[in-house]
Amino acid sequence: MAGVLLLPGDGIGPEVTEEARALLVRVAPDVELEEGLVGGCAIDAEGTPLSDATLDRARACGLVLLGAVGGPRWDALPVEKRPEKGLLRIRKELGLFACLRPAKVIDALADASPLRREAVVGVDLIVVRELTGGIYYGEPRGRSDRDGTRRALNTMVYDEHDIARIARVAFETAAGRRRRVTNIHKANVLEVCKLWNEVVEEVARDYPDVELEHQLVDSAAMVLLRDAPRFDVLLCPNLFGDILSDEAAMITGSLGMLASASIGEPGRGLFEPVHGSAPDIAGQDKANPLAAILSVALLLEHGLGRPEEAARVRRAVERVLDEGYRTLDLARGPHTRVLGTREMGKRVREALS
Repeated sequence: MAGVLLLPGDGIGPEVTEEARALLVRVAPDVELEEGLVGGCAIDAEGTPLSDATLDRARACGLVLLGAVGGPRWDALPVEKRPEKGLLRIRKELGLFACLRPAKVIDALADASPLRREAVVGVDLIVVRELTGGIYYGEPRGRSDRDGTRRALNTMVYDEHDIARIARVAFETAAGRRRRVTNIHKANVLEVCKLWNEVVEEVARDYPDVELEHQLVDSAAMVLLRDAPRFDVLLCPNLFGDILSDEAAMITGSLGMLASASIGEPGRGLFEPVHGSAPDIAGQDKANPLAAILSVALLLEHGLGRPEEAARVRRAVERVLDEGYRTLDLARGPHTRVLGTREMGKRVREALS
């Protein structure tokens, strides 16, 4: 029987995770759920942002549903002891090398985008970002002071194994969608991107039914603002994926709608809303639970292999929004009906049927 470890975390994390938990129980009652601590609450209770015992439970379950970590209460701690280190550690220890960031504009929310409506209607893309390599982790790195001049160095490094495995995630994802991969690179100036493109093309031969195109990262950033509906799956090195996924997120109009999945080998993954812990509204029944609920859809699809149940969850969210219900962050115009966190979660659960 499948198991999922819930890590609600800090700020609004426990509130939105509770609504996600209630929905998961409704749609997949056979899944066993455990709960643990991560982030600031773990520091307060256990003296560390992620205890070895919680990490062992995450390894045993394989699948983790996380709320949010961090807050000003812990900002004064040394970097290596801050809440975010718990999240980074669990990603590393579970071997989660691919981050999936969907960005879909639901018709009912098209007016919430900062772009004009006609530019965003039909946007339904997913950024597949390599998560454990590239310039964020390459060596050598560091700072030095030589002859009175400060100097800093970071190194962008990828080998063919790392490129091939993330490329396969992108092509497999596209095969279940609109069968198009846009490979993001900067091969006109970066040798590492030349190798990246070579390996991506080699992997593409195993997916003859999926179209592959290459696009420079600066050009892709412009096209996202001008013609985002043309994209299906964007395959990105770590740095480029970090930037473009945030740009794609803003097209949708609210961080409260955005889910993510960090995945590795089959049966391992961490699923979480993109928004932070939002301590300024924590405990006030104001948080938008839809990103956490949509993270459950990703868990069902990519973690538990239940795409039909994932589709049910997404349809339920769209149905509630089509009926005019909104949390405060989505409220636009005189005809919307503003709900709190708990009531929005309840409405989505009811819409499942």
